[in-house]
Amino acid sequence: MHVVVIGAGVIGLSVATELARRGARVTVVEQETPGVGTSATSYGWVNANNKEPRDYYELNLAGLEAHHRLARDTDGRWLVAGGHLEIATEPSHRDELGQRVTRLRNLGYDVELISPARARQLAPGLIIPAEHGPIAYFAREAHCYPQLYLAFLLTTAAELGVHVISGAQVTSFHLDSDQPAVRLADGTVIGGDQFVSCVGRWTETLLAQADVTLPMATFERAGDVTVGYLAVTNPLPVDLARLITTSRLNVRPDGAGRLLLQALDLDSTADPRDVPATDSRVAKELLNRLTSVLRNTGAASITQLRVGQRAIPADGRTVAGPLPSAPWLYVVATHSGVTLAPLLGILVAEEILGTPQPLLATFRPDRLLDGAIRHTPLPARRPGQQ
Repeated sequence: MHVVVIGAGVIGLSVATELARRGARVTVVEQETPGVGTSATSYGWVNANNKEPRDYYELNLAGLEAHHRLARDTDGRWLVAGGHLEIATEPSHRDELGQRVTRLRNLGYDVELISPARARQLAPGLIIPAEHGPIAYFAREAHCYPQLYLAFLLTTAAELGVHVISGAQVTSFHLDSDQPAVRLADGTVIGGDQFVSCVGRWTETLLAQADVTLPMATFERAGDVTVGYLAVTNPLPVDLARLITTSRLNVRPDGAGRLLLQALDLDSTADPRDVPATDSRVAKELLNRLTSVLRNTGAASITQLRVGQRAIPADGRTVAGPLPSAPWLYVVATHSGVTLAPLLGILVAEEILGTPQPLLATFRPDRLLDGAIRHTPLPARRPGQQ
């Protein structure tokens, strides 16, 4: 079987390598270069923490465990399995965190409430305000370096004989021939037995070329749910090996002493068309918040300030399955791309090769197709949520 995967982010390359591992001949078509889309601007939090409803939680929990298995069975340098420490410092966050911990405990999720002393052991230099709420430790959670994961996937793909074509934009589908095909911008036509769309936030645009309407949440104005700031600091003398979430700042290691910062309330001005400078008001506010969370950060500066764009299906839930009108075209789109990538690689490969996967049964594209659901308001982001 020849399978053509469209999109070379963490999802597309995970699917490609798992298909090749199972004996398929695989071609990957990427309109730019691997990993320059949404995969390049992810906070990289691997979790099932704030994932609702239940079926989405179960899918993300399986994704978390798939990361741990893959990291255990390989060099796993992309995954930092240090856990996640969350501190509520504002009233609304205190109530929400307490309720969430109770709900997750009832589901059997690995979470415990800990003392300030234990929190400081886990994160030396952590500043805990006198007035604080619950402190939760999610020991099984992790963070991922997406570019290292992509490097692992590209190496594996090459070893398995996957053909990756970069700089190749799909401009049309050919639906009338005995074998489906895509036409590229340079005129090249590539045929295959199965096609897999893994293009993230470009899903709606790509499928329109096959006369299919599958709505994705799209950027409309500064601060909407599809966008958010990510800031990288200079190297700092901070001993941090895990994610830290507070009511006003999310922070995790970014390698070589650098930190990656995120503050969801500041995203109200995020606009990918107008990215602030590294000495802007947003950058200065992030640094001010950092000094209130971790000691020894007074010399911090922002070296990169990016506006990430999220891939979110219109109802917020993962899409995974073939199109009813074109069963040779399988569609994958999800907001939880980093968490789900290793798992979706396995599940999608198995389905394409003929074995249905129960975990994907409630995530089929049918629910969104051709106006079944249009663009709908998505829930507001909460503390600790990407």
